[in-house]
Amino acid sequence: MGELFQSDFIQPFANVPWQTAMLRLICACILGGLIGFEREMHYRTAGLRTHMLISLAACLFTLIAFDLLQLSVIDDNIQSSDPLRLIDSITSGVAFLVAGSIIVNKDRVQGLTTGAGMWLAGAIGLACGVGNLALAGMATGLALIVLWLLGALSSHVNPDKDPEDGPEQTDLD
Repeated sequence: MGELFQSDFIQPFANVPWQTAMLRLICACILGGLIGFEREMHYRTAGLRTHMLISLAACLFTLIAFDLLQLSVIDDNIQSSDPLRLIDSITSGVAFLVAGSIIVNKDRVQGLTTGAGMWLAGAIGLACGVGNLALAGMATGLALIVLWLLGALSSHVNPDKDPEDGPEQTDLD
């Protein structure tokens, strides 16, 4: 596999070995997919594929940033760029998608939980990208508890309001 990365066309990984990068990308897909699966079970339009792709993209942007940081190191290991801009950029990009998933129709707002899940999928992807798979796993577990357990509790507290009353009327996924 080493000679695959020796050509001029395919560059080697600067900071993260390809095996580690692949593990992080797979974890981002799986963890984002778990949240998306819950949304899919409740007929939300931004479901499994959307959440997986958001998490995967955030992870990939993070891995790319690590390689770019390697290129931006100048004299005495001083970085000429701010790695925290990555978080701002990914958050802004996901927020654009989230805004499109929220629908206001008269006195009813739909898509807030789905939008929050998409935003979280981006954060989980970032955590996977930096290699903090434990933090990404804990966040996914807590998200599933919030979505499943608190969703069921909410329907018992307010039985007249059904938070999952069928498919949303938009075609986002």
